[in-house]
Amino acid sequence: MNLTPKEIVTYLDRYVISQKDAKRTIALALRTRYRRMQLSQELQNEIMPKNILMIGSTGIGKTEISRRLAKMMKVPFIKVEASKYTEVGFVGRDVESMIRDLVVNAISIVKAEQEEANKSKIENYVLNKIVEKLLPPLPESASESKKEDYHKLLSSMEDKVNSGEMDNKIIELSIDKIHIEFNDTNLPPEMAKVQESFSKIFTTMNNEDNKKEVSVKDAKELLKLEALSKLLDMTTIHNEALKRTEDGGIIFIDEIDKIAISAKSQGRNDPSKEGVQRDLLPIVEGSSVTTKYGVVNTDHILFIAAGAFHLTKPSDLIPELQGRFPLRVELESLTEETLYKILTQTENSLLKQYEALLSVEGLKVTFEDEAIKAIAKLAHRANEITEDIGARRLHTVLEKVLEHISFEADEHNGEEFIISSELVHEKLDTIVENDDLSRYIL
Repeated sequence: MNLTPKEIVTYLDRYVISQKDAKRTIALALRTRYRRMQLSQELQNEIMPKNILMIGSTGIGKTEISRRLAKMMKVPFIKVEASKYTEVGFVGRDVESMIRDLVVNAISIVKAEQEEANKSKIENYVLNKIVEKLLPPLPESASESKKEDYHKLLSSMEDKVNSGEMDNKIIELSIDKIHIEFNDTNLPPEMAKVQESFSKIFTTMNNEDNKKEVSVKDAKELLKLEALSKLLDMTTIHNEALKRTEDGGIIFIDEIDKIAISAKSQGRNDPSKEGVQRDLLPIVEGSSVTTKYGVVNTDHILFIAAGAFHLTKPSDLIPELQGRFPLRVELESLTEETLYKILTQTENSLLKQYEALLSVEGLKVTFEDEAIKAIAKLAHRANEITEDIGARRLHTVLEKVLEHISFEADEHNGEEFIISSELVHEKLDTIVENDDLSRYIL
C-alpha cells in the first residue's frame, strides 16, 4: 500500500494507455489513504475518503484500471456491478452483500499472508507425515548402529519426497475432518451462521474412519490443508480482516449509470433503481454492516464508481448519492493513435497474446508495423460508424484478421506468417465501410 502517486501511475501506464486524469485522481486517493494511516487515531477518524466517479464510454479503460488496482494493491478490493443489485424487498442481491464480499476478500488476503509466514512449518508438517508413512519409525530398543542407519535413510527419503521422486508411491493416510466455511454473502448473517452451525454438527457426527489410499503427490495437498487448519488461528485472521476492511477496503462499483433514472424516460424505468441508490447511500456515507465475522463500519471504505452515462447523466443520480462522489473524472475517447499504442505498448497486449497462442501450434506470427496501424485505423473507423465500444473493438477486428490463420494453424507447424497491411485491408475494408455488415460482424 505504501506506493507514491507516481509509482501507482507508472504501474497503471503499463496496462492502460492515456487516461492520465483518471490515473492521477486514483493514485492521489490511494496515497491519501496511506497518509491517513500514519496520523493519530483522533485525526484518522475525522478524515473521510474522497470517493471517485469515473465517467466515460465503454472500452476506454475504466474496468481495466480497476482490475490492475486489484492486482497491485495488497488491500481488500472487490469489483461489483451496480446493475446486479436490487432494492430490499425485490428478488436479487442486496447492496450490503458487497461489504460481506469485501470481508471475504480481506480474509483470503490475510490467510495467504499467514500461510506464507508459516510456509516452513507447513512444509515440515507435510514432509514428516509422508516420511513417517513411507519409513515407519524404529522402536526405542533399536541399537545405536541401526538408529544411525535409520537417520541416513530418513534423510535420503526426505530428499526423495521433496524432489518429487516418490510422487507416484501410494500411501495410506488418515485425514482429519476439515471444516469448510460457507461464504454465500447474499445470505443474511444470521442465516449464514445457522448454516455453518449445521455444517459443524454434521462434521462432528460423522466419525467414520477417514483412511484413504492416495499418491504421495495428492497427500501433499491433503496434508497441507490439514496443516493449515491446525497452524492458523482463524479468529485472529478474521479480526485482522475486519480491521483491514474498515481501514483500507476499496469497492469499485461499475455500471453505476444503469441505476440512474433519466428524466426523459420515467415511465419505463425499473422501480427498484432509485431504491438501490437509496440503499447504497448509507453504505457510501458510512454505516455499520453486520457480517457473520463481525460488524464492519463503512466510514473509511473508498468507493470508486464508473459508468458510461450514454442514456443518463451523473445528475440523474439522487442528489445525496452525487454528493458522496466529490471527485469526478471524465475519461477520454480513444483515438486511432491510442488504439495503436494499446496494441504495441501495453504489457501482455492482444498482439502478444495471439502470437503466444499460435506459437502453441508451432506457427510464428509477426505483425508488420503498417499492419498494426491499419488495424488501429479500421477499429477506430468501426467505432465511429457504429457503436463506440472503445478498445474492445480490437478483439473483434483482430479475430477477423486472424480467423483463417488460426483455423489452419495445425497445418503450418514450423512456418512463419507475416501479417501485412494488405492482408488487413483485404479482410476488413469491405466490412468496415458497409454499415450493415459492420454492425453484425464487427
